[in-house]
Amino acid sequence: MTALLDLASVSVSIGSAPLLDSISLRVDRGQIVGLVGESGSGKSLTAMAAMGLLPLIGGRVTGGNVRFDGQDMALMTDTQRRVLRGRRIGFVTQNPMTALDPVQRIGEQVDVVSRLHLGLPQAAARVRTLDLLTQLRIPDAASVAEAWPHQLSGGMKQRIVIAMALAGEPDLIIADEPTTALDVTVQAQIIQILGALVRDRGLALLLITHDMGVVAQVCDRVAVLYAGRLAEEGPVSDIFAAPAHPYTSALIGCIPQDGMAQGSLRGIPGAVPSALAMPPGCRFHPRCERASDLCRTVVPAPESCGQGTVACHHAGVIA
Repeated sequence: MTALLDLASVSVSIGSAPLLDSISLRVDRGQIVGLVGESGSGKSLTAMAAMGLLPLIGGRVTGGNVRFDGQDMALMTDTQRRVLRGRRIGFVTQNPMTALDPVQRIGEQVDVVSRLHLGLPQAAARVRTLDLLTQLRIPDAASVAEAWPHQLSGGMKQRIVIAMALAGEPDLIIADEPTTALDVTVQAQIIQILGALVRDRGLALLLITHDMGVVAQVCDRVAVLYAGRLAEEGPVSDIFAAPAHPYTSALIGCIPQDGMAQGSLRGIPGAVPSALAMPPGCRFHPRCERASDLCRTVVPAPESCGQGTVACHHAGVIA
């Protein structure tokens, strides 16, 4: 079956700096795929490659291809890609505080998406906007539509951004860290809403996050990025039960658990390396307790692991 979104060995550079190295990822209809990793791992860059937005930041695809519903996006014209974005691909931005135009009322900002992509007249677009706000559990949708962005809470703004992503009736939503700036209770509500959208509408969702706890709650599959390379990918249940890559294991170890003893929460020593100073071999080896001489010199190739893949010289030992 053709994947709705299919990244096949995609490499990306900005200027002379290679930032993504042979990323392969697919998202099917009715599926939630988590894209997880620390800041600097390449998550947002992968999303920009998927949406054809790399030229906006001086980036380019240097290898592989991105296909949407079987079509190679590199062969599309700029006009075709613009039509695709907003209409078939909705995007939920990382920071709802800055995603909205401060000098436009809420309703106008949601209206314009369905007017532009669905060709609805103004009155019909407003009816659709109010329906979307109601579906997103926003009380008194008509009053909220007349509000200014500064009058809304962070959680309410994030729901508005989700409404804008849905207004074009997309097949795929790419949500880039949609809960980062929100408190824990509101985070849970937003994640619940996104999961319900996929179930009820049959959408596909690529959920970008640094939080493995969020992945465990809502995702079907997860792809773990580290320093621009894919460390591990597979079903969430399998990866949480037996992570094959030490980076995946370390991320899972950072999830707080009920009843944990004080001081027992683990962290990952070190930091993601700079794109201009990547270590040879496996890029995780300077932070990995299991690193060997092989890890320090030879790049691990992705290998099949259950129903997924892993790129680690010692994956068999770890599993």
